[in-house]
Amino acid sequence: MLFAVLCKDKPDHIHIRMENRPRHLEWLDGLNEKGTLKIAGPFLDDHEKPCGSMLLIEAKDQASAEAIAAEDPYGKAGLFEKVEVKPYKWLYNNPGV
Repeated sequence: MLFAVLCKDKPDHIHIRMENRPRHLEWLDGLNEKGTLKIAGPFLDDHEKPCGSMLLIEAKDQASAEAIAAEDPYGKAGLFEKVEVKPYKWLYNNPGV
């Protein structure tokens, strides 16, 4: 099952994002190697600066998806103001279909 992980950064926390980016990318690489990660990238503000993240992950259920999301180094560093994990159905342009 697919889940969208929608993360909103706390205001004025770009320094936390930049300091933790290497660990975050390493974590994403690990998810990608396992086949868990389908899509990942930052949301951008009006000045094209990162202000959040969106991941599309595969997990067996909601609890598993939330557990995966909780391991994000950005979240552990206190970057996020809000994290939502929502079931997702990929209808168009899904390379797995």
